[in-house]
Amino acid sequence: MTNLNLTIELFFGVCLFANAFLFIPQIINILKNKDSSNLSYVMFFGFNVIQFFTLLHGLINKDWLLVYGYGLTLITSGTVTFLIIYYRK
Repeated sequence: MTNLNLTIELFFGVCLFANAFLFIPQIINILKNKDSSNLSYVMFFGFNVIQFFTLLHGLINKDWLLVYGYGLTLITSGTVTFLIIYYRK
């Protein structure tokens, strides 16, 4: 593997995990304010579907970096989706 390939793989991995952590401020905001009225359930549900199928793609192709990164993203985005539903009822 060349240095360029290793560099791309490194940044790809960092970006996958950063993507997951970008949902945490939204989780904190919802929990703090106990309000999700300004968020789109459809958008977050769509995120979850995309992440789920990306995770399955990673499993099929044994791309463990993709599986772990999108697995974590599915958890954080799924938490936002759950909180949207919870605080709207």
